[in-house]
Amino acid sequence: MKIMFMGTPEIAATVLQALYDRGFAVTAVVTREDKPRGRGNLLAPTPVKALAVQHGSAVYTPKTLRDEAFAEILKAEDPDLILVVAFGKILPKNVLDYPRLGCINLHVSLLPKYRGAAPMQRAIMEGERETGVTAMYMDEGLDTGDIIETVVFPIGAEDDFEAIHDRSAAVGAKLICDLAERLAKGESLPRTKQPEEGACYAAKVEKEEGKIDFSLPAKKLDCLIRGTTPIPGAYAFLNGRMIKFRRAAPCEITERSFGDTPGACDPGRVLALDEKGDGAILIRCGEGALRLTSLIPEGKGKMSAGDFIRGRKIAIGDLFS
Repeated sequence: MKIMFMGTPEIAATVLQALYDRGFAVTAVVTREDKPRGRGNLLAPTPVKALAVQHGSAVYTPKTLRDEAFAEILKAEDPDLILVVAFGKILPKNVLDYPRLGCINLHVSLLPKYRGAAPMQRAIMEGERETGVTAMYMDEGLDTGDIIETVVFPIGAEDDFEAIHDRSAAVGAKLICDLAERLAKGESLPRTKQPEEGACYAAKVEKEEGKIDFSLPAKKLDCLIRGTTPIPGAYAFLNGRMIKFRRAAPCEITERSFGDTPGACDPGRVLALDEKGDGAILIRCGEGALRLTSLIPEGKGKMSAGDFIRGRKIAIGDLFS
C-alpha cells in the first residue's frame, strides 16, 4: 500500500514519524514551501519536510494542488491512500477522488465541534472539559467529511495548549497508524455522516485575542491563558511594560480579605504577593482573582512569580491594565 502524506507543522511530523516507525511505505510527502524563520530570516523547511528528507521520501512543495503540474505528480506517485494532517490547504475534487482507498484526515477536535484552524486552542478557551481527535474521510468542505473514528480524552484543569497539542499528536498518530493497518489488511472502515447540530468554527487565534480583560471572571481568564500558552500568549501591561502570563489559576476571594488595599475592588489590582519559592501574585478580576505563578516580562525570559517579586518589579496595589 503506497501512502502519500500531506502535512506541515510539528503535529503532522509526529504522525509521519509514527508511520515510518510502523513500517508503512510513505513514498511521497506533500508539504508547504520553505519559509524564512529565526533572527537571520533564513529559509527553513517545515517539520514534515525535514523529517521526510531524513527518511528518503519524495518531497513536493507545490504552490497549488489545482493545476496540471500537481495532477502529474499524483499520477506519477500513484498513491493508494492519501493521509492528511494539518496541511493547510483544501484538497480539490480530482485529488480527493484519486486514491483507491480515499483521503483520510486527522482533525484535532471532536467533530463537528471546532472545525477549522485552531480547534485545540478554542476548546480550552471555551472551557471545554474534554476534547479528542477525529479521523474522517475528506470531502470538498472544511472538516465536513464522514467520520471514521474518534478518540476522546479530558482537558485537565492545568492543561494548556502545549499539553493538549502533544497529547493530540500522540493519540492521533496511533489512531492513523491503526486505521492504515486495517486498510492494508483489506478491511473496510466505517463512515458516519457528520451532524450539523453542534457544529462550530475554530478560527485562528490572533495575537490581540490574548490581551487580558481583568473585568472578566477569573475562571474565564484562566481558560484564555491556558488556551494561548505558549502561542500566541496571554498578556497585560504593568507600569507600561508587557507581561505575558504563562501559568495562573483562578481562586475565590472575600471582600473583607483585602479591604485595606488601595483600590482593592479594581479589576487588575495586585492584592497580595508571595515571594517564597516560586511565589505567586494575586490579581483582582471581575469575579474572583488570578493567582499568577509564571510569567514572561517584556524583553526577558520565562521566570517564576517569586523571582519577579524579589526583583522588586511589582508591589501590592499596582494595577495591571
